[in-house]
Amino acid sequence: MYARDNAATAGNGQLLPGSTQIETAVTALRMLADPTRLRLLWLLRDGEYDVGSLAAEVGAARPAVSQHLAKLLLAGLVKVRRDGRRALYRARGGHVCRLVTEALHAAEHHLTGAPDHD
Repeated sequence: MYARDNAATAGNGQLLPGSTQIETAVTALRMLADPTRLRLLWLLRDGEYDVGSLAAEVGAARPAVSQHLAKLLLAGLVKVRRDGRRALYRARGGHVCRLVTEALHAAEHHLTGAPDHD
């Protein structure tokens, strides 16, 4: 879709988002550009995990997973809940879950040659 020259006649979906919104989205997409973080978010879409469980699932060291989770937390892509001494992480809301799901489904379509759809 192309931006129109005349903002007054453009529909809401055609106006450019503000700079702050663009920068926040860019930060989120940068976080998704790391394979380990993308794997972590894939798991966190469906429930809560502690660091040890996530490390075992993705085959990474606990300290590395902790660092990735800290970045995802700062970017607003995950949230954390304390359960005693344990920290339980999960994806932050439906938008994040759908973003991760769509990115990976688009990759699958690209790899398999499946036709695009809406």
